[in-house]
Amino acid sequence: MGFGSAMVRSSVVYASDDVKIGLEVHTQLTSLKTKLFCRCPSDYRGKEPNTLVCPTCLGMPGSLPVLNGKAVEYAVMAAIALKSRISKRMVFFRKNYFYPDMPKNFQISQYDKAGGEPLARGGYVDIESPGGSKRVRIRRIHLEEDPGRLVHIGSIDESPYTLIDYNRSGIALLETVTEPDLSSPREARLFLQKLRSIFEHLGIFDGSLEGAMRCDANISLAGGVRVEVKNISSFKEVERALNFEIMRQRNLLDQGIRVERETRHWDESRRITISLRSKEEEQDYRYFPEPDLVPVIIGEDFIEEVKSRMPELPDDRIKRFIESYGLPKYDAEVLVSSKDLADFFEECVKLYDKPKVISNWLMSDLLRHLYENDLELSESKITPRKLVDMILLIDRGVISGKIAKKILPEIILKEKGPYEIVREKGLIKIDDRQLLSRIVDDIFARNKKVVRDAFENDKVVHYLIGLLMKETRGKADPILANEIIREKLEKVKREYAL
Repeated sequence: MGFGSAMVRSSVVYASDDVKIGLEVHTQLTSLKTKLFCRCPSDYRGKEPNTLVCPTCLGMPGSLPVLNGKAVEYAVMAAIALKSRISKRMVFFRKNYFYPDMPKNFQISQYDKAGGEPLARGGYVDIESPGGSKRVRIRRIHLEEDPGRLVHIGSIDESPYTLIDYNRSGIALLETVTEPDLSSPREARLFLQKLRSIFEHLGIFDGSLEGAMRCDANISLAGGVRVEVKNISSFKEVERALNFEIMRQRNLLDQGIRVERETRHWDESRRITISLRSKEEEQDYRYFPEPDLVPVIIGEDFIEEVKSRMPELPDDRIKRFIESYGLPKYDAEVLVSSKDLADFFEECVKLYDKPKVISNWLMSDLLRHLYENDLELSESKITPRKLVDMILLIDRGVISGKIAKKILPEIILKEKGPYEIVREKGLIKIDDRQLLSRIVDDIFARNKKVVRDAFENDKVVHYLIGLLMKETRGKADPILANEIIREKLEKVKREYAL
């Protein structure tokens, strides 16, 4: 269960020909108001457990499912965006298994064999990986209902009991299944980020909601068998889980130990995978057509009508950012990786027409602070107006760029605006020439050898500027500071020459 955990915890796996990864991505269609087969509200987060339920989503005898037509429309939009072949006739199947989060003892899903037709087949997503461009093929896209939510006390293998909340049961899920085209955990993360961006741009999904996108990963190494890791909940956890699991399998194979075909759970707190059960085969689910739902006919007119209302997608937006704003391709790709971030950027540019300056602040500072505070952009307090106001304070000489970097975390976390924070902290830039000149005289008096070294070495001049910035807690006008120090150095140099 914990084999090799101490050895592999910090390992990173790079793209390798002997690694094959396929993903099954379960995306909640969070823009829907109701569940997939009943009229229960879909906004279950933060609600009392087991309050948003009805006989249909609880699987009571005699209850009948009714398909949410809007879910089909959203799924067709996703299939078009992924360049998939949409089925003319979509059939729902029963996937039979006993598990406490599925009160009916079966899940209404779709099947691509035995006469079954999923919503769509084929398609692809192009990603930019460290090794260059890569095309990840889509095997199928289908609709199904979400199970309930299991709550464990502590870790899944040590919890004394399990609680079940059925509020999530019946939520509409769009499952996207890839071919095993991924060869590293980093590629898997990049694929998920791109998929999230596509679905966010379509307006069918809010990636900031907890559990709205979950992933099952199938991993195999040359000489081994396929192992499934279930219900990984975030991009960074997908990368961590796959890193661990690949190294676990590699260690086993290196020692001549057979890798078991099984389903495993990713324990986020211990950062290890845990064996759950032997891997089910398709026949174990006893698929058969759902008798209470008729086949859904998807006509060309419907597909064309949906296509006519499609919004701008990430690849097109990246091209526009490069052409309209003059951004490098890398900047455009990072900004468009999140719809919220891309929208934020464009709102900033409307207020301050220097796209590259905005891009630099978003990519180098804002994203880092959001990551460090485990925040989505939508969860932070920063707005386009606040960021632009901060940049304008730099342009007007009120604060330096260094001070701006110091106050940005507070702008992100607090309701206050940049000028209010600067005023309260006394961080307004010092541009009083006489005051700075006196401070420089004092620094020169205390560092005579350094001053002499600065006559010959320009790097030492920068060291003196650093001393001045330290003395003023970063508030000295950097341009004025540089000017005063160089003037005084020339003066001292002439005095030494006499």
